[in-house]
Amino acid sequence: MLKRLKLIRRGLQAMVIDDKWTQYKDDDVQKATVVKETILNDRHEGKELNEESSFYNVVYNILIDRWTKSCTPLHCLAHSLNTRYFCLEWLQGAPNRVPPHKDEEICIERNKCLRRYFSDSKERLMATKEFVRFSGAEDVFGQFECLQNRWELEPKEWWIMYGSSAPLLQNLALKLLSQPSSSSCCERIWSTYSFIHSMKRNKINPKRAEDLVFVHTNLRLLSRQSSKYNEGETRMWDIGGDRAESFDGAGTLEVSSLSLDEPELEAVVFTDGQGNNEISTVQV
Repeated sequence: MLKRLKLIRRGLQAMVIDDKWTQYKDDDVQKATVVKETILNDRHEGKELNEESSFYNVVYNILIDRWTKSCTPLHCLAHSLNTRYFCLEWLQGAPNRVPPHKDEEICIERNKCLRRYFSDSKERLMATKEFVRFSGAEDVFGQFECLQNRWELEPKEWWIMYGSSAPLLQNLALKLLSQPSSSSCCERIWSTYSFIHSMKRNKINPKRAEDLVFVHTNLRLLSRQSSKYNEGETRMWDIGGDRAESFDGAGTLEVSSLSLDEPELEAVVFTDGQGNNEISTVQV
């Protein structure tokens, strides 16, 4: 967001100092002068530093909303397991950067995720001790080659190479850091919404449509835990999205191989000590 604002600002500045700007001045000299002074002025709103700025509030709220949306316990745990965020190359990139184990907000959210993922207290204690050794570069994690390759290797590759001494964290890191950045989850929800609210079915109010999307999405998650999901005529019924078309013969295999709609990317399944599965619901 800040990069975009800076690019727009530089573009506007280049426009008003260009020779062609004088041609516009012939039409309205006073307006052109005001526009030029406003764009070239650092405080373009004409406000003092202690005055409230509506423009600043809009940009600030956008940035806070985006940060809040991405600052979930699962995101914070993935951030804490990314080896590059412990390296000097990354920490020295900005004056306010700190490693994940020294960031209070990251630590609070990470601990929430660990408590939820490891329901057994003994297993959670073992995972906590493993993270202490990893973040503090103790034992095997303190070896020269291990520290040097934190920046050189991809996080997933690093955990495969050096994470065997922390099996709980290694297994968790490979699950989190192997997931690609993709908008397919959002697109599937939009596809589901368009299937429910269409041109012919357009009198459903937004709350009802939202509830139907919520129910439909979570039914998909539950159905994938059933043994019948891979058998019979209804096997992999949700592959290819929520479109009404049917897939016959080799087309099904072709669509399946190209789809990003994989069970592992659809939901996070937390297993308690008794072998029961708890499926996290999807919020729309």
